[in-house]
Amino acid sequence: MRIVYCIAGTYNSGGMERVLANKANYLVKNGFELIIVTSDQKGRIPYFQLDPAIKQYDLEINYCDTVHAKFLRKVMAYKAKQKKHEQKLNALLNDLKADLVISMFDHEVSFLHKIKDGSKKIVEIHFSRYKRLQYGRKGILGFIDQYRSKQDLFLVQQYDSFVVLTKEDKGYWGELQNISVIPNANSFESNEIAALENKQVIAVGRYDYQKGFEDLINIWELVHQQEPSWKLNIYGKGELQSKFEQMIKERNLEASIQLCSPIKDIQNAYLSSSICLLTSRYEGLPMTLLEAQACGLPLIAYACKCGPKDIIQDDVNGYLIEEGDQKSMAEKIVFLIQETEKRKAMGREAKRLSSNFEEEKVMQQWISLFNKLLS
Repeated sequence: MRIVYCIAGTYNSGGMERVLANKANYLVKNGFELIIVTSDQKGRIPYFQLDPAIKQYDLEINYCDTVHAKFLRKVMAYKAKQKKHEQKLNALLNDLKADLVISMFDHEVSFLHKIKDGSKKIVEIHFSRYKRLQYGRKGILGFIDQYRSKQDLFLVQQYDSFVVLTKEDKGYWGELQNISVIPNANSFESNEIAALENKQVIAVGRYDYQKGFEDLINIWELVHQQEPSWKLNIYGKGELQSKFEQMIKERNLEASIQLCSPIKDIQNAYLSSSICLLTSRYEGLPMTLLEAQACGLPLIAYACKCGPKDIIQDDVNGYLIEEGDQKSMAEKIVFLIQETEKRKAMGREAKRLSSNFEEEKVMQQWISLFNKLLS
């Protein structure tokens, strides 16, 4: 079975790129032929290791070149790039003759379903139904977000199969005939469990609007007032790093909050921590929560759309906090810091519940879907 995945690039250290690498590596090792087609790779090596048997093609569309352009130029450039992208992808897919082509809801999602190369087409989304609306933009940009959100509902119905990550998100899309729920798998199966004794708390994600780390810095200021010996490590990178550095400096938290560069061996960072935090405005199925609970960490997260509610059982393996309620999140963090036995009990439950996302279980769902589409 020949499978093609389409994504903007594999050079990022994000959750979607990690998920793709894990799935592709698993499938290759189990006899599938894997090809990854990118639009914006620009010669950069994949951040996560890919099996040498995985073939990679870059179409050199480079949408990222005009991301900061003025509005009208950006719109015109995007239309031109879309036309070029469709032409080049059409030619490549007709040459490759794949059995299945999968869009990870990237730039090709608007036209991939129209390409007649003989393959079955799948689209999988790593955010939620209302992702575009959660930017909260006003004016013409807000109108465009509204329009594209409605278009998303039309587009996903054009594919042979549409895969979402959570039961919560499935409900938002309505009664679609082609929809399935297949979660992300754990990135790793940890044989070790965090001791939960170190006075360290961890958060992981890009330094951007989505992850809401402004809230987290404010929350940690409240925690620091009561538990000054505990430290917060935020692993990531992004355009808001200088803003976060300034916030930390203004609050005199330089000794308490560390902005850490992404690391490939993130497992050891989890194992040396005692609590995992998430303050995202929106998610798909946050890998940091899956990874942290695989290492036996209790989880505290905003109950954003989507993901945390599918992973966290409130007061069992962690706490779900109403979005934006910084005071309540700070209180729960302080509570788990002070109540060691509760922290460890939640950590044990987190490890137990991580079995719901074991790689073998999740990948068998994918293989079943593939076989069904091709039968």
